[in-house]
Amino acid sequence: MAKPLFNQEENLNIEERDISAGADDVMRERKMKKYDVMIIGAGVSGSAIARELSAYDRKTAVLERASDICEGTSKANSGIVHAGYDAEPGTKKAALNLRGNTLMEKLAKQLDFPFRRNGSLVLCFEEKDRGRLEKLLEKGKKNGVEGLRILEKEELLQLEPGLSSKAAAALYAPSGGIVCPFGLTAALAENAYVNGVDFYLNTEVKAVKKTAEGYRLETADEVFFSRIVVNAAGVYADELHNMVSGKKLHITPRKGEYCLFDKTVGDSVSHTVFQLPTEYGKGVLVTPTVHGNLLVGPTAMDIEEKEGVNTTAPGLKDVLEKGGLSVRALPAGKVITSFAGLRAHEDGGDFVIGEVKDAKGFIDVAGIESPGLTCAPAIGEYVAAIVQEMMPAARKRNFVAERKGIALIAGMDNRERQEKIRENPAYANVICRCELVTEGEIMDAIHRPLGAVTLDGVKRRTRAGMGRCQAGFCSAKTVEILARELGKDIGEITKAGGGSVFLSD
Repeated sequence: MAKPLFNQEENLNIEERDISAGADDVMRERKMKKYDVMIIGAGVSGSAIARELSAYDRKTAVLERASDICEGTSKANSGIVHAGYDAEPGTKKAALNLRGNTLMEKLAKQLDFPFRRNGSLVLCFEEKDRGRLEKLLEKGKKNGVEGLRILEKEELLQLEPGLSSKAAAALYAPSGGIVCPFGLTAALAENAYVNGVDFYLNTEVKAVKKTAEGYRLETADEVFFSRIVVNAAGVYADELHNMVSGKKLHITPRKGEYCLFDKTVGDSVSHTVFQLPTEYGKGVLVTPTVHGNLLVGPTAMDIEEKEGVNTTAPGLKDVLEKGGLSVRALPAGKVITSFAGLRAHEDGGDFVIGEVKDAKGFIDVAGIESPGLTCAPAIGEYVAAIVQEMMPAARKRNFVAERKGIALIAGMDNRERQEKIRENPAYANVICRCELVTEGEIMDAIHRPLGAVTLDGVKRRTRAGMGRCQAGFCSAKTVEILARELGKDIGEITKAGGGSVFLSD
C-alpha cells in the first residue's frame, strides 16, 4: 500500500519558516491540517472528483464555502444528460460529454440516484434552417454519438403529439437523458465520504499560496496544506486560479432563469425538447423531470454578479414565450416556482481542465458550463488520472463502490410501505403532503453520511417542500425535526446556512 505523503499527526514546519507574523498566526500554522489532495468546491464536479480519488490510498479533502454540498451551479440547472451532438469536435466538452453520458446509467445503479434515458429532440421551425440541423447531425456523428437521425414533421408529431405544429423537423438523439442534479451530487459526495474523503463545509478559501512543497490554503479560521490542489470552484474558479498563476483566467457568470410546472402537466412531453442552439447555448428547452414535473428554461444572460441568482419578470416572460414555441398550449397557470442558476462561462468557450503550467500541483477544473452535469463522472475520471500521474498511489482494497439512497415512501407499493413502517413508525408520519415525504425519510436525510443540517438540505435530499405548495405547510415541521435530531434550538436552524434563520429575537 502506498504510504501517504503526510501523516495527520506529523508536524509540518515548511510554512513556519516563511511566517513572520503574530503568535496567533503561528499557532494556526502549527495546527495546520495536511492532505495529499484538496478539492475546492463540493458541486457535482468536485464531488465526482472526490469519489474517484477516494478509491486510492491518499489523504483527500473537499473544502466548500457553503453550508452544504450542491449549493452552487449544481443545484440550479436543467438536469439534462446531453447526448453529445452540440459540442465542437475535438474539444474537452465533446470527449467528456460522450464519456459522461455512457457512464451515467451504470453509475445511477451503483449509487442509487434517479436517471432516465428519455431521448432528446432539437426542433427546426423553418425549412431555411434545415441545413443547421444537418450540421448538428454531422457534428454529433463526429463526436461518436450513436443513433442520431432527423425526423420529418409527421413522424415527429407522432412521437411527441404535444409539440407545436410549427415544428418542421427535428434531430432525434435516443441517448439523451434526464437526471436529478441533487441526487447525483449527493450520491457522489456521500460515496466519497464513506470511502474516507474529509468534507469541510462553511469553509471558504480566502487565499492560496504556493510553497516549496505544495500549497497553503487559508480560510477565515483554519489553514490547510496540500501537495495537490484541485480547483473546482464554479464561478469562483478564476479567482482561485489567479492567486497562483501569472496567466489569468476569466469566468463570466451566465444567468439562466427557469419555470417549474406542477406534476399534473409533467407528461406534456416525454422527451427533452430543445430548439436550434444560439451563440449563448442550447436555448430554452422543455423537459420532463425524473420526479414528474415539467421544466422550461433557461434564459442566457451574462452578468457580473457571481451571486446574481434573482429571477426577473422579463426573464420569466421570455422563458414562457420561447417554451411556447416548442409545445402547444404551455400551461403558464401551472407554474409552481421559478428559479435562476449561474453557468461558469470561460472566455475560451471550452472546459479548462489540467495542471496549471506555472503552478505545478494546481489543477484547474474551470469553465464547467453545459454540458457539465453530464460530464461530471467523466471529469472525475479525467482528473483522477492526472492526480495518479502526478502522485501514484495504490487502489484501496476495501473501496466501497455502491451506495443506497434514501428509501422514498412515494415510490413504494403498499406492501413495501407497510414493511418500512413496521421497521420504523416514523415512516407513517407524513410531513410533506405534496410530495408524500415522511418523518422517517427526513430523519434519514439528517443522519446519513454528509447529512442535511438545513431546510434546503432536507429539501434537496427528500423533496420535502418541492411540491405544489412550495413548503407552505411542511417547513415548520421540518425545522422542528432538524432541531430535535441535531440537538439544537429551533432558533439555530437555517434555511441555507449563514443568517437565514427562521426565528430571531
